[in-house]
Amino acid sequence: MYDKVLESIKFIKSKTSYNPKIAIVLGSGLGSLTNEIEDAIEIDYNEIPNFPISTVTGHAGKLIFGKIGGTEVMAMKGRIHFYEGYSMKEVTYPIYIMKMFGIEKLILSNAAGGINPSFGDGTLMIIKDHINFFGTNPLIGKNDERFGTRFPDMTEVYSENFINLAKKEAKDLNIEYSEGVYLGTTGPSYETASEIRAYSTLGGDAVGMSTVPEAIVANYLGMEILGISCITNMATGLATKPHSHESVIEIAQKVEKDFCLWIKTIVKNLK
Repeated sequence: MYDKVLESIKFIKSKTSYNPKIAIVLGSGLGSLTNEIEDAIEIDYNEIPNFPISTVTGHAGKLIFGKIGGTEVMAMKGRIHFYEGYSMKEVTYPIYIMKMFGIEKLILSNAAGGINPSFGDGTLMIIKDHINFFGTNPLIGKNDERFGTRFPDMTEVYSENFINLAKKEAKDLNIEYSEGVYLGTTGPSYETASEIRAYSTLGGDAVGMSTVPEAIVANYLGMEILGISCITNMATGLATKPHSHESVIEIAQKVEKDFCLWIKTIVKNLK
């Protein structure tokens, strides 16, 4: 993988002179943040050697470089999911590229189902921890010490300093938020009511089909991570209507204004 990542980076660097330290992964319906990126350069995933292709509606499949408030950023408009049939190494391949490109801080966003009954559609949740319910781990296989240690510590996957900055900026902007534990599952089917009751017992506040593999690898690679979930629907057993991907995107787009303003301000104030 190491040589493949270098090949991908060589191509990307032939397309841009940006050298960002901050990257953002945008979840379903949250892609309009890229409209706020100044002097943007877009690279389609299918142009990049070895890069997996996003196949899901609402995930444009573009790597975008530019500036937010004068700060250089890299953004993924659309991510890769395990349920698309990719291996865990492929799902997390972009995170390896980020690390080798020089990224130090990573913001992971997603659309998620609400398990915590105090949540509602459109709640923005800071991820304080996660539960890996994928039944596998992206670090399984021979370890390459050039990337990271064989047995990475998971004490503080989501940076306390990053979380505190997000809280401060939300308060200053008068943006309401919650905190909670994100539980990641394979998908693509939504969960049953019984599964949601089980996840609640385990301590999950929100459930989704992404983020956990990326966070595991980013932590392994030594990045500082902030995770934010947009609760686009209450989970099965709590919801009042059947789920659909279209409604997920619709709700996400309704809170995009606050989400974009929040992320922009966080980026501007990162040290």
